[in-house]
Amino acid sequence: MSNIFRNLIVCASLLAGATSHAQTTDDSLYQQLGAQPGLTTLMDDFMTRLLADSRMNPFFKDVDHKHVKAQLVAQFCEVSGGPCRLKGPDMKKAHAGMDITKSNFNALVEVLQQSMDAQGIGFSTQNKLLAKLAPMHRDIINTP
Repeated sequence: MSNIFRNLIVCASLLAGATSHAQTTDDSLYQQLGAQPGLTTLMDDFMTRLLADSRMNPFFKDVDHKHVKAQLVAQFCEVSGGPCRLKGPDMKKAHAGMDITKSNFNALVEVLQQSMDAQGIGFSTQNKLLAKLAPMHRDIINTP
């Protein structure tokens, strides 16, 4: 009898854990962005636009574009509820010493919006993503 009771408790615990995990995982924004293929296409366009933009080019011209793109895909995937996890330094460390102003940050957001428009990402989806990314400005902007 005790084995049956123990098995029931284990099953109930597993089901409760699975249910609570399912309730806390929301990948709807990730799916609206096209999941991994959509984010990769978005970041291809974004990197092209960043390099072409005279305001942004100085920050990106001398970096490993492939690495930056991969980091951006992972970051946007994680932020949007996808399965990715960004590896590497946090935003504050990654941008330290880069003399990034609020104007620089706003220009980057503008370029991102252009990329999302070009990829046909809807306005409400763009707003959801930007709302998730906006708090990062505290760690990225490091020059008044």
